[in-house]
Amino acid sequence: MAEVSRSVAARMIDEGAVSVDGVTARSGSVRVETGSTIQAVRPAPQDPKPAADPEVEFAVVYEDPDIVVVDKPVDLVVHPGAGHVDRTLVNGLLARYPETASVGEAHRPGIVHRLDRTTSGLLVVARSPEAYQGLVAQMSAHEPERIYQALAWGLLRNDQGTIDAPIGRSPRHPTRMSVTDRGRSALTHYEVLERFIEPRETSLLSCRLETGRTHQIRVHLRAIGHPVVGDRAYDGGRPGIDLARPFLHACALRFRHPVTNERLELESDLPDDLAAVLALCAA
Repeated sequence: MAEVSRSVAARMIDEGAVSVDGVTARSGSVRVETGSTIQAVRPAPQDPKPAADPEVEFAVVYEDPDIVVVDKPVDLVVHPGAGHVDRTLVNGLLARYPETASVGEAHRPGIVHRLDRTTSGLLVVARSPEAYQGLVAQMSAHEPERIYQALAWGLLRNDQGTIDAPIGRSPRHPTRMSVTDRGRSALTHYEVLERFIEPRETSLLSCRLETGRTHQIRVHLRAIGHPVVGDRAYDGGRPGIDLARPFLHACALRFRHPVTNERLELESDLPDDLAAVLALCAA
């Protein structure tokens, strides 16, 4: 059992594939005594290669034989993983650009960076092995400029600043992240674009990532006492502004083409749900 992940072990128990002293274990809390015999039938390995799905919808803002830049809609997961085995952006990309199947990692072909499911906006994907290697190198060197618009609760005192705080898995909530000394270094630069008093005090920010940790902007803004509006996972779900997801949009992407070295600068307008909230604040 030590050779499988917790999620696989849990699935084996749920499927009745684990027994203790001949009795099927119905939960992971079964007490095991010294000398007990544990039997388990490992599930057949799942095919790591996702399937093409032409029904997955997404907009494309730039494409050439080596790369494609997608404007990801909210609620679309980038690649298959726990809880999302299909209907991801990768499944849609494989239908539209089948050559990506042999680019990068088998379970997330072409993917060099990600956006949260609830975050909309720009994402660059590799269509060729050469482009993949070049983009991975740029990401590792923090070369690309990834700019986000975020609406944060409260009035930030400084017009601009940098949040330098390591991020790691939250010890209290395994599916969330937190600022922790045991985390990986994370750097977020922000600039206040506008401050609003009504319907609640909020600040519209431009955030630039220098690193790309999971939930980075959301965790960093919460850490300085200004969580993202609508972000219920990180204390951003407050009365006064009704928003079903975090106000966070990847609005600009600037990078060097990994094959031609051409400088690319791409932008994405706020989607309708976020634009409506911003209009309410600016009224």
